Amino acid sequence: MPRKPRPANLEKSLEALEKLVVQLEQGDTSLEESLKLFETGVLLTRQCQQALQDAEQKVDILIGEQITPFVLEKNAVQDTAKDATETFDG
Repeated sequence: MPRKPRPANLEKSLEALEKLVVQLEQGDTSLEESLKLFETGVLLTRQCQQALQDAEQKVDILIGEQITPFVLEKNAVQDTAKDATETFDG
């Protein structure tokens, strides 16, 4: 059974994937070893994709948290301006 890589973060996964690609490109590994390396590469790629999806989701959440108060503030400013206009009109 191929060893499953467990790098701690995206950068380590990418570094391991780059080393693996270099090793495969050299062409001096057996077919069996190449298949094991390829399988490890697929696992690393999935880890990278998951890390990127997690980061994207976190950014979306953070942006959403920042935008919501701004929109509320903007509405509050509009309401205040409307109240002020009514005061001068009335």
